[in-house]
Amino acid sequence: MRMPPPHPGVLLAEKRALTNSSRRWLYAIWLVLIGGFAVLHALNLRADFPNHSPWYCDWAKYTDEGWYGNAAVRAHLLGNWYLPGDFNPAPAVPVWPFLEWVLFFFTGVTIQAARGLAIAFFFANLLLSYTLLRVRGPRWVGLLAVTLLVTSPFLYCFSRLAILEPMLTAFTLAALNLAVRLPRLRRPAPASICIGLLFTLMMLTKTTAVFLLPALGWAIVLPLWERRKMAIQCALAAAGAFAVTFGLWMAVVVSRGYLPDYKYLFFVNTYIKPSEFYWPLLSLWWSFHGGLWVDHILIPLAGVVVACTSVCGTVLARRSTWGRALLLDPVFGASVLAVGGYILFMTYQNHPQPRYYAVIAFFSFFVVAQGAGALLADENAGEQAVTSIRVSISKRRSTHVFGWGVIGLAVMAACIDGVWTLNYATHPEYTFVNAAERLTHYIDSHANGKRLMVSISGDEIALVTHLPALCDDFGTRSSEFPDLVAKLDYYQPGWYATWNDIDPGTLEDLHTHFSLEQVASFHAFDDPERHLLVLFKLHPLPDGQVRSPEDQNLQVPLPDDKIDIPIE
Repeated sequence: MRMPPPHPGVLLAEKRALTNSSRRWLYAIWLVLIGGFAVLHALNLRADFPNHSPWYCDWAKYTDEGWYGNAAVRAHLLGNWYLPGDFNPAPAVPVWPFLEWVLFFFTGVTIQAARGLAIAFFFANLLLSYTLLRVRGPRWVGLLAVTLLVTSPFLYCFSRLAILEPMLTAFTLAALNLAVRLPRLRRPAPASICIGLLFTLMMLTKTTAVFLLPALGWAIVLPLWERRKMAIQCALAAAGAFAVTFGLWMAVVVSRGYLPDYKYLFFVNTYIKPSEFYWPLLSLWWSFHGGLWVDHILIPLAGVVVACTSVCGTVLARRSTWGRALLLDPVFGASVLAVGGYILFMTYQNHPQPRYYAVIAFFSFFVVAQGAGALLADENAGEQAVTSIRVSISKRRSTHVFGWGVIGLAVMAACIDGVWTLNYATHPEYTFVNAAERLTHYIDSHANGKRLMVSISGDEIALVTHLPALCDDFGTRSSEFPDLVAKLDYYQPGWYATWNDIDPGTLEDLHTHFSLEQVASFHAFDDPERHLLVLFKLHPLPDGQVRSPEDQNLQVPLPDDKIDIPIE
């Protein structure tokens, strides 16, 4: 007996079930790939910042991990977090050293623990990024952005350092997640207080957070634009919470006498500006160009998306609905403002460093993913209701071509970056940590007065080997410690370490109390200016003698010195 043909509705249902099943398997595989690359970030945490990378010149890999966690390290190793006259950034940026201090109670003072804390924030950033992009976008947009984040070799290198950027990004994303969801909350004004508290944490994590304030303000106000009274209430609630909490912290800083240390952080981050009146234009160009440190495909692509969105959302708004829809998306606008704010900071500072772009990388990748989502919005009508406006077939096809072009370039970048990241992850190097351990072993094997070393990388080495250290380059000035000479006289260190050469000014300060004997050198890093860590014994002058620069030139080797490296 011949069976009747199946009903068309049954065929359609079966086809949809098959499609949904295939989609679930695709997403499952995608999540496994994301998870695999994410896990790579947590492996071999003791390994150095990868050598022979495009970012070899960044100072963070031999200073910042130690500097910004030195309060936690000292508290556990020395019993006191504060060293008078030395570099003490904790009063200005206390959140990171406080969390490290708590962590070290459970793990002990190790560089792996400090970097593990940074990785924990990176993992939180992945989740917060996805939830932020899911506010108005489909699932695949969030996953695309997270894919770009986990495959990025730039973020692989800098998210594994115990620096401030991963935590700053986490607090920023948490505040933005809350801000864009204010219209959905029953009591948005009280919830805005939490945004103010998060901004306080941002400011006490890294003071450059002030340049992210426009992005946060945009994310608060734009979703509530049609409820202006509520928008004003939320903005005032957030501002009030920040003013009270940040003011309380500053009151503690002033009352405990740490205001000079707070101000000193700004002093050391102030760089000499060129004399030409047009220097801001040159600095702006260099800050924009520095974005290529992040990615040579994704950063220009993000710029193209922003430019096209601006044109299509304003001049061509009547003919192109996707541009206007994207401009009115608070997450997109906040991302653009975050990137612009940080570029403004680097332009003003006139001293961009690769690590600063770790924040820019997140928001630039958001722009790419959201741009692709907006261009393909009507193809995903089943997953999101971005717009119900009918467009012509020709316009829709041209928009889709651009959308798939963005996705194609993003996927190509992710594949290239993924191979690059895999190479870094599977070839860990330990040149610096080995050099630090060999240096410390030499000191412990050759007693010379105090087991205390002076070095620009002293805090970094202390984090690795627990060797007590002072910074020769930075230190809060006071009547008791007006310069390095006074600090040397007070602490009487036994050792000095430098990279490749000796600064004449530092040599002059050391010569006031010591003669120098070069005793060892250790290869580390790939930076041609900092690939050799050189150790000196400091021999106190006989009978407590103190040399004066006014009596003789102390910026050159003296007869009782043994110095084989250049002085420059």
